[in-house]
Amino acid sequence: MTMPRLILAGHVPAMLLCASAMLPAAHAAAPVAPAAPVATAASSASSAPAAPAACKGTIYLTFDTGSQSQAQLVADVLNKRHVKATFFLANEKTTRGDYSLDPSWAPYWKARVAEGHAFGTHTFDHVYWKKDLANGLIQVKPQFGKEGGKLASFTDQQFCEELRRVDTRFQELTGHKLDPFWRAPGGYTSPRTLAAGSACGYQHAGWAPAGYSGDELPSDKYPNAMLLKKALANLRSGDIFISHMGIWSRKDPWAPANLDALISGLQDKGFCFATLREHPAYAQKKGQP
Repeated sequence: MTMPRLILAGHVPAMLLCASAMLPAAHAAAPVAPAAPVATAASSASSAPAAPAACKGTIYLTFDTGSQSQAQLVADVLNKRHVKATFFLANEKTTRGDYSLDPSWAPYWKARVAEGHAFGTHTFDHVYWKKDLANGLIQVKPQFGKEGGKLASFTDQQFCEELRRVDTRFQELTGHKLDPFWRAPGGYTSPRTLAAGSACGYQHAGWAPAGYSGDELPSDKYPNAMLLKKALANLRSGDIFISHMGIWSRKDPWAPANLDALISGLQDKGFCFATLREHPAYAQKKGQP
């Protein structure tokens, strides 16, 4: 998961440099800088102030599944700050030894549905796009599942089914359908994958360059304080922000130090938060696939 990737600002792709260059690309954009540590998952929801009465702008927080080591903390902080977010789900291996879309995670996802968050598909087996082939197929590399770590060739329909597998499982776990958007693992897309997703009812949702949390970057080179500082300085109204619910490779996890501080800092600036259901680029997509 810590590989160079294509970042999407809105839905216009822009290739970033590798981690060795100025703009590292672990899950998409330039690293954002930090500042102060945050409240822990143990903080009570009742102790937090409500969102600002008058919004000076809107930020769209999004979370991709990962190791899930920070899953409960993410939920607790969002509740504490009265913030709704968008979750992109793949069936990824977790620090509990299970997978994020196993039945064991049903109570967690049901609770997030009840809280009013939005949900998109991140491909079931966290499938990376590699290239569009001349024969009309899409070369991909699943990270998990039976073919995990192997190259495969998908038709457009197979790619669509990979997106829909998450929707099917989510309905089994929660009784609710996903919202009609998807996010490519690594942020890597192509005209063919975007078209395949659109054809089966899912619009791709990227993120703003300033919205890259940097939580996949090495913490010795990109400490949490640096990432938080940059995020607070650079995020603007309308930006989509991306982080994960746990990253295996980062020694100093991003969320415990930064998530609450980021939200409270943005609220202090007059920003409000919304799900991608309310984002102008996605709000018109009301129907479900």
